[in-house]
Amino acid sequence: MSVSHAPNPPATFDAQSTARALQFACDTLQIEADAILALKERITHETSGQFIQAVTLLLNCKGRVVVSGIGKSGHIARKIASTLASTGTPAFFVHAAEASHGDLGMITADDVLIAISYSGEAGELLGIIPTIKRMGARLITITGNDASNLAVQADVHLNVHIDKEACPLNLAPTASTTATLALGDALAVALLDARGFGEEDFARSHPGGALGRRLLTHVRDVMRTGDAIPTVAKDATLYAALLESSKKGMAMTAVVDANGHAIGVFTDGDLRRLIETQQDFSKLSIAEVMHAHPRSVHPDQLAVDAVDMMETFRINQLLVTDSNGKLVGALHIHDLTRAKVI
Repeated sequence: MSVSHAPNPPATFDAQSTARALQFACDTLQIEADAILALKERITHETSGQFIQAVTLLLNCKGRVVVSGIGKSGHIARKIASTLASTGTPAFFVHAAEASHGDLGMITADDVLIAISYSGEAGELLGIIPTIKRMGARLITITGNDASNLAVQADVHLNVHIDKEACPLNLAPTASTTATLALGDALAVALLDARGFGEEDFARSHPGGALGRRLLTHVRDVMRTGDAIPTVAKDATLYAALLESSKKGMAMTAVVDANGHAIGVFTDGDLRRLIETQQDFSKLSIAEVMHAHPRSVHPDQLAVDAVDMMETFRINQLLVTDSNGKLVGALHIHDLTRAKVI
């Protein structure tokens, strides 16, 4: 016979419990902020030499940077490896427990291992250190104890000691993991700068992200070409130009000479302004009403440059011309939106 249990009633916060929760939240943030600031002071005054040694060792690494840890330190290690990899330092994470069961084969003599354990006594890490040493890989350790077994075996040791955890029981890794994560970011940023890693490098590592699209997408990748370009000759009538504009759906048409050079443009905005002053369009040629010397971009320019030009001149279309002024494409702001450049 099964026994059903009534669901727990939803938690409610009265004024006292609300104040208590907010106080714990503020205390946590303050404790963790203090831990990071203390780490900053330590790096600046006490252990700057070790930090620079660690950066130098990682900068000169001929293989990969391997970051390892167990438990909460393992989660932090995984994030540090990811940050290093995305900022120009080839890196990957190896779980400390899995390392002694085959994953050590992923590490070579040319690699640098960053071993993370706040106590410095994690058995899973200590168990693989002799093998790391024998193969010739270098070792950076991040612990909270300079005298720990892990620290004393390191080529470079970085101390992330904290006064207390944010956990009111002083047990759950909170301030210590925050400090370790911040130190990993500090290493990654120092390496990024030392490598001269720039926006374009970052974009190549993040082609699916917004920055990647902005810095890797060129005009040629999104422009309309061939028959999709609304085009009329300079001796065409205004009526023919309007038909071409309507057919191609770009709210404009380019005007070209006999050699295919862009010599003008006529937009829907021009048409609206023309209606205010003209009644009979039947005898008008496009050459009489077009804008001469139209604004254009080169197909090898970044698409974001086209966006900047459109915003600067408050226009929605651009012609794309080669270095000789020949029309090779057309670009509408909707094309840039679809490509997620905007």
